[in-house]
Amino acid sequence: MGRSGDLPGGLVDRFLARDGQWPDDTGCSVLHVDMDAFYASVEIRERPELRDRPVVVGGVGVRGVVSSANYIARKYGVRSAMPTATARRLCPDAVYIPPTFGLYQEVSAGVLAIFRSVTPLVEPLSLDEAFLDVAGALRRLAQSPAGVGRLIRQRVEAEHGITCSVGVAPTKFVAKLASGLCKPDGMLVVPKGQVLDFLHPLPVSALWGVGKRTAERLHDVGLEKVADVAAAPLPRLKRIIGNALAEHLHPLAHGYDDRAVIPESVEKSIGAEETFEVDHFDRAILTRELLRLSEKTAATLRRRGLRGRTVSIKVRFADFTTITRSKTLLVATDVTREIYQVASQLLAEQTPPGAVRLIGVRVEQLDRDGAEQLLLDRPDSGWREADQAADRARAKFGLGAIRPASLLAAAPERSGETEPKPR
Repeated sequence: MGRSGDLPGGLVDRFLARDGQWPDDTGCSVLHVDMDAFYASVEIRERPELRDRPVVVGGVGVRGVVSSANYIARKYGVRSAMPTATARRLCPDAVYIPPTFGLYQEVSAGVLAIFRSVTPLVEPLSLDEAFLDVAGALRRLAQSPAGVGRLIRQRVEAEHGITCSVGVAPTKFVAKLASGLCKPDGMLVVPKGQVLDFLHPLPVSALWGVGKRTAERLHDVGLEKVADVAAAPLPRLKRIIGNALAEHLHPLAHGYDDRAVIPESVEKSIGAEETFEVDHFDRAILTRELLRLSEKTAATLRRRGLRGRTVSIKVRFADFTTITRSKTLLVATDVTREIYQVASQLLAEQTPPGAVRLIGVRVEQLDRDGAEQLLLDRPDSGWREADQAADRARAKFGLGAIRPASLLAAAPERSGETEPKPR
């Protein structure tokens, strides 16, 4: 879906909640809650003197990318996923801050705790947004759905010093769209009987799955609004954009979305990757970075009680050619040494030479941490116990308390870490 915050909000002003009043929310049990400029808001909370200045959070190096920008910076055209160099040209007077993901994770965990105190049906999408199904909580809280949304907004601001926007609707698609159209610090309620009145005046880019190219294709044949897509016969829509996308968009344009809020999603893989400021040919540097990334990946696996059987590496070269190489183990693991041994072997034996821009490690085929399967020819090396001891030390004294000796050397310049998934 296109950036809902960039859609024409004036079309939906009558659905906004104002002064404690909102449209009829009967049957609108789905909420989408989205933090406003989350990373930037957290940084400003820590440094209140920046409140009236443009603030951009992201990689500050040559290849840095914007992770978040406050709404003052956005007035200059700064957007997330934009190269930081472009942002500096658009807004040279902004304050540029490298991300502190540990802090964002801490705030995210607190916000999710608020959501889960309201309803157990919480589906996090990232660190800063989630769907909630509040149907079962209305009687207990003596609130309507929008009343629950107001309560959440008040608690998030009071307990964490940041604001959020809430979409209240009968379906996930409409709720997510609504939260984007009332940013920042707003709430928008789409009554169950007025979903089409809300959707149909919007441009086709509002539909989930319509990117720039699809929007251009639809515009070329005169389908510019959601109402046009709804009115188009399905066979015609299939000829324009293909069978799968047409069958996806046509129900959405009619307001249909039967997806439920799923509180737990199965983690398919866990990994970490980094982009270098300068391309590296040196395999010694690349191998050392694989150890750093293996350590981070293994620690995440252990923290979440998971192990995985397939280890893969991702390598992006200077010309942006990207390859992945993988190997499946006989026994699932969460041990740094075992993950690193496979990753370094894949780099040495299956990766062609060349200048490397990005490197990553990922573990797949995950399963819950249960009884460990023993192999007759596998020595009891104690590496997992060593990792667990290191985890305890880091939890008590900080991430730098204990490291492999080879990682004590200065790391190569990087444009920033990959954003972690929500807990």
